[in-house]
Amino acid sequence: MDKVVRVLAVLLPALLPGLTAPAVAEPAPLPWTGSWETAPSGTAAALPGAAVRNVVHLSVGGTAVRVRLSNRLGTAPLRLGAVTVALSRAAGPEAVPGTLRTATFRSATELTVPAGADAVTDPVPLRVPTGADLLVTVYTPENSGPATYHRTALQTSYVAPAGAGRAADEDGTAYTATTSRWYYVTGVDVRGPAAGSVVAFGDSLTDGNGSTPDTNRRWPDRLAQRLRERRLGVLNAGIAGNRLLLDGAGPSALARLDADALDRAGVRVLVVFEGINDIKGTPEANDTAAFADAYRTVVTRAHARGVRVVGVTLTPYGGYPAWTAAGEAVRQRVNAFIRDGGAFDAVADADATVRDPDDPGRILPAYDPGDHLHFNDAGMAAVADTVHRVLTQGPLGSGLTGRAHATAPVTRTAPRPRPAGR
Repeated sequence: MDKVVRVLAVLLPALLPGLTAPAVAEPAPLPWTGSWETAPSGTAAALPGAAVRNVVHLSVGGTAVRVRLSNRLGTAPLRLGAVTVALSRAAGPEAVPGTLRTATFRSATELTVPAGADAVTDPVPLRVPTGADLLVTVYTPENSGPATYHRTALQTSYVAPAGAGRAADEDGTAYTATTSRWYYVTGVDVRGPAAGSVVAFGDSLTDGNGSTPDTNRRWPDRLAQRLRERRLGVLNAGIAGNRLLLDGAGPSALARLDADALDRAGVRVLVVFEGINDIKGTPEANDTAAFADAYRTVVTRAHARGVRVVGVTLTPYGGYPAWTAAGEAVRQRVNAFIRDGGAFDAVADADATVRDPDDPGRILPAYDPGDHLHFNDAGMAAVADTVHRVLTQGPLGSGLTGRAHATAPVTRTAPRPRPAGR
């Protein structure tokens, strides 16, 4: 009899599927979205034995983070002795008690990153709010050669010169030195309900030169505030001194497009605001067709990845020492292509927003920090408003309400760009 019962117990679910409990599908994991970024701009002397506590400002929140680190511009293998993350308690190096976590790499707490390569940590369970400041501490026990860094952080970070064991400190007493650079860290992704990310791709105007340090008033930061209701992260891939056509401060826009933009998590839109350094730099670029070809190449490569592209007109620089009448004529021709050339999915006319109507070759005095090229806090807010209108109105805006495509983390050995732009 017992044997009969056992046989029926096996056969009945197969013969009478309607009488069995329905299978419950496991919920799909929430996607990863880029919440903060900085692009490698060059190299600085290594800090052997030190722990650098990088302060980064997230755009969107989530329930877990993963950190992107880079030895892309280094010349020797980089040994990471420890990497930790924590919520910042206040202005300074102190962590919110109970939030400090050790990041791992395939479950190991140390990693050696080859020269020319990037790395991504394992997921770190940590609930981070939208707009939070995160402490990303990197301990390098030995001299691994030139350190890949971002020069114009406009953010105070902290250094423990004797860093052994200090990456796990919640208090900041060991962090007795400060730095205005971000060392090794190039991005933070979050897992959560965000709808994707927007990459701001450009030069010093995007990097934030002219805005108030330690206040997150770059135009991508202001844009992130305006896009919170849409749950969109904003990534700042600006590099002061960067060029569209040639290497300068950091690799050229075309050389770094994948690593600094298209490979980032959940990217929906690329905002391209770059070209003025080609016009005013050495050697000067004056071939409008070269600009047009470069912009079309950026758009083609982005479209191949399902990413739409907003072109931003080049803003005035009259009064800047490198201004020339010939350069201004090139700027006008390039802007005519950006507006009317049909390359971009949409255009944000920053030139029209910030120029002085009484002297269109110059920035409005209310937006000029004094160098006649960059923007002060008010000018940054005006550019953010211009980009925000393009992103949220019309056909482009209607496509930003859905879920972003999933993006896997990238651990790559990058092409060997020149470590330019000290």
